[in-house]
Amino acid sequence: MGFRDKFKDAEKALTFNDVILLPGWTTLEPNEATVKIQLTKRITLNSPFLSSPMDTVTESDMAIAMARNGGLGVLHRNCSVEEEVDMARRVKRAEAVIIRDVVTVTPSTTVGELLKLMEEHHIKGFPVVGRGSKLVGIATWRDVRLAEPTLKVRDVMTKKVVTGDEDITLEEAKQVLHKHKIEKLPIIDKDKHVKGLITMKDITLKGDFPDAIRDEEGRLICAAAVSPFDLERAKALNKYVDIIFTDVAHFHNKNCFEATKKLIKEVNAEVIVGNIGTYQATEDCITKLDGIAGVKCGIGSGSICSTSVVTRAGAPTLFATSNAADAIRDHKSKISVISDGGIRNPGDIAVALSVGANATMMGNVFAGCSESPGRLVAMEGRYYKEYYGMGSARARKKRFALDRYSQPSKAINEGVEGWVPYRGPVADIIHEYVDGLKAAMGYIGASDIPQMWEKARLALVTERGYQEIAPHDIMTPGPNRLL
Repeated sequence: MGFRDKFKDAEKALTFNDVILLPGWTTLEPNEATVKIQLTKRITLNSPFLSSPMDTVTESDMAIAMARNGGLGVLHRNCSVEEEVDMARRVKRAEAVIIRDVVTVTPSTTVGELLKLMEEHHIKGFPVVGRGSKLVGIATWRDVRLAEPTLKVRDVMTKKVVTGDEDITLEEAKQVLHKHKIEKLPIIDKDKHVKGLITMKDITLKGDFPDAIRDEEGRLICAAAVSPFDLERAKALNKYVDIIFTDVAHFHNKNCFEATKKLIKEVNAEVIVGNIGTYQATEDCITKLDGIAGVKCGIGSGSICSTSVVTRAGAPTLFATSNAADAIRDHKSKISVISDGGIRNPGDIAVALSVGANATMMGNVFAGCSESPGRLVAMEGRYYKEYYGMGSARARKKRFALDRYSQPSKAINEGVEGWVPYRGPVADIIHEYVDGLKAAMGYIGASDIPQMWEKARLALVTERGYQEIAPHDIMTPGPNRLL
């Protein structure tokens, strides 16, 4: 093969702006379509959206909001193991029918120490255990809010505690809470050891989020990112998360594969690997990594990623997704495909799903939401939120993300920093994107996502054609903005 043949045989690495969905024969209205999709063997999403594991996108607040609205938040790993585990614990405690990981205090704990625990764990009440770890009282915010910090918990706690046994049903718990006008019900065994906690807040929240995705214990589904080489982090998170994502810019690497094989054997959580960009990479994942639940596709497509500029290497998300989906189909595999990077609107999501994705991952879209951890600032009369890439100088300063990027690139930044417009609550964005996706499904004539895989047809558009299908030749709000 000559060097000139590399041009002749070059693949077309298409991106979202290169294609358009063609309308098809339809017998359904958009509101009749469903966007529910099987992500893994254990987990079904009610909205096919995931938030990126970035420290300006997904921490516990975002993960909770995503799960409540039918999607999935993937906690970032640009922090200590303890901090990431704490974020996962908060997600699991947010709506548990029975909180099993109960934080307790002793009678000798001071009120000052108790107040610090309340702030640290975002909890307003703690069972108090004495000798033999037996329940002796309960200390809530009402007990301590006006108390001197030097007092002991034994001086302020409620000693007569209403409790429930391990066989109590949710309905019975509601009746007990209502009858005694209390907010928290400790669950104890016959020896008075604390086995769990039921709160009125968690019971009430159940009815507020009908699309929420929960595990078999009624807790919100949670995912977290790890380096494939950080086995201890993965094992620490395993107790709290449902899915572990290997978080590597270029996963198709022998060392990543060998490390992931060890990781899969050590955790019970389902494992999704990535990022990858080609048919061969997907084929190797299927044949060499027994037990993975999915692949995350796209290299260099994110709005704050400069990998493909700095290294001139990459795989646009749409191209990577279609290659992965073909490899999975050819091998009759059941693993899922997640499109990651470059997605800006519901139309991009519809295109990604049309070429075989089960779900899409977004950073830029969710970075601007209320629940993202980025700073909110006002500039020229508008609000923006901080957003930067995990390969940017800002993220690399934290000294946790260096192994995400390949060895030759460790001395160079592969991301940028910036600001994105403030968008409001996650719930509003997901509702808007679900409506947009269903509208696209109506044009295709697909009642669900698997039908999109079969029915959707694409057409190529030129750069001038893309300009024509976007709003143009009008003035928009703002200083002399002509489209």
